[in-house]
Amino acid sequence: MSLFNGAQMHIQTPYWDMLIAYEQLMVTRLGNPEVRRVVDASVQEYLTEYLELHSDVLDSILSKALNALKAALAAKRARELVRQKSVLKSSSLPGKLADCSSANPEESEIFIVEGDSAGGSAKQGRDRRFQAILPLRGKILNIERKDEASMYKNEEIQNLILGLGLGVKGEDFKKDALRYHKIIILTDADVDGAHIRTLLLTFFFRYQKALFEEGCIYVGVPPLYKVERGKQIHYCYDDAELKKLQKTFPANASYNIQRFKGLGEMMPVQLWETTMNPETRLLKQLVVEDAAEANVVFSSLMGARVDGRKELIQNSSCMINLDSLDI
Repeated sequence: MSLFNGAQMHIQTPYWDMLIAYEQLMVTRLGNPEVRRVVDASVQEYLTEYLELHSDVLDSILSKALNALKAALAAKRARELVRQKSVLKSSSLPGKLADCSSANPEESEIFIVEGDSAGGSAKQGRDRRFQAILPLRGKILNIERKDEASMYKNEEIQNLILGLGLGVKGEDFKKDALRYHKIIILTDADVDGAHIRTLLLTFFFRYQKALFEEGCIYVGVPPLYKVERGKQIHYCYDDAELKKLQKTFPANASYNIQRFKGLGEMMPVQLWETTMNPETRLLKQLVVEDAAEANVVFSSLMGARVDGRKELIQNSSCMINLDSLDI
């Protein structure tokens, strides 16, 4: 591929053809000093004249070179961070991690929850034998817009890498190195919870996509409503389920509806019964059926290009049920 392809889009001149010919000749005859001197002398004058007359082409070439330099320096800093003072060499686990007693990754699972409040309820309600809890502080870094050096310096990302045993990005995936074979994202059933869940999925997809291929990524589904009628308690996971339950009650029935605003509002026993108990919980395993399509979606939704994200939202608006929006 030509080094100048990015700047060649709308340019068709003898000078440009000569530049491309020079590049090709340099690639094939780089070891011949005599030919190189002749070509240098022949092209230098015309190339200088062309770039002086077409400053936009020069700007494009310089921009491409500077971006490549920045990317190379960022990658170098990330590698040095990993080698010299990497969090991955730390022998201690994150302080907020409440580990399980089982040492068998195949039977162990970890819940990634948002905030200390939800973490407190989850820690008290869990089964300590095989369930671990890792609370995160707010929204994690959007790694789609950051380089590797920034990613490794982020405390919440460090906690995820260390707590799960993920290793270094780009290395061959080793499922045996994972500390838990079930990684469960458990966030509030609201817009902020959905955003945090998307940030976590972006991190897992970009950092170690094999987690999805091995079936390690899950999403826990907490209930939205608690309905009390006398001594009977029902949990509903969405509005449709609530309406269906209400239709089963007599017209004059008296009952109380509680809408959960977050996991921290739930008592530990409630959280266990509805969301953490393997026999009663609703758990969704996430897989990537089309990696190329998933790559485009993550780039569009989480990347820096606002126009691409706006276009994706507009094109997908017809698929949304307006009645189900949480406004």
